[in-house]
Amino acid sequence: MSTETARTLILASSSPRRQELIRSLPFPVHVQSSDADETTEPGMTPEQIVETLSLRKAAAVARILPDELQSGIVIGSDTIVVLDGRVLGKPVDEQDAERMLSALQGREHHVYSGLACLDAAACRDLAVPVLENHEGYTGARETACGAYRLLSGASGALAVTVGYTVSRVKFKPMSPGDIAGYIQTKEPMDKAGGYGVQGLGAMFVERLEGDFYSVMGLPVSLLHTMLAKLGLHPFSSGGGAALR
Repeated sequence: MSTETARTLILASSSPRRQELIRSLPFPVHVQSSDADETTEPGMTPEQIVETLSLRKAAAVARILPDELQSGIVIGSDTIVVLDGRVLGKPVDEQDAERMLSALQGREHHVYSGLACLDAAACRDLAVPVLENHEGYTGARETACGAYRLLSGASGALAVTVGYTVSRVKFKPMSPGDIAGYIQTKEPMDKAGGYGVQGLGAMFVERLEGDFYSVMGLPVSLLHTMLAKLGLHPFSSGGGAALR
């Protein structure tokens, strides 16, 4: 593998799903859980929520990296489910999971996934308020199901890419027995909206328009685009390895 593709990806997440997806890419990977505050200000749009939390998670990990990882790219991600303008996070208990799934059954909702990639070296001079300032970014570009933006550091080098995807998911009607039985599997308890599209929750998904991996928790296609902006190309002629 070339020097270019050997830079370490540092995932700021304890999510097994995100870890599984990030480890499928042909780069060295380091996982470091983030203890970032996940509260947001009232009135923020879904796009702003997921971008802000993705940046905050990545920045929290970037601040504590050991010297040997200072040349890496820190990746933060956040996913929320939105139904009728209401944000559904992870259920706090089984009753909350039942409430969410009952609201989702038979209806369409939106899944927003944010993604932030921080060049650990280039973003050292950027304070968290600068990172989270939605007005300070340039180079806005739309993708098939979202958008991303760029932020340079004091040296002028690109330091941060941040963006989001939005997907539409339609649930089949679910009986009270379906909902109760699904909750008993415990799968809903650590997932936004109370379901996992990559697990048993797939049985209830009637239609998905957008990015499957974003609904799973990590926008892999957007990640590829954003890493390329930071100079990482998994399939470069310099020796990038094929995806496993």
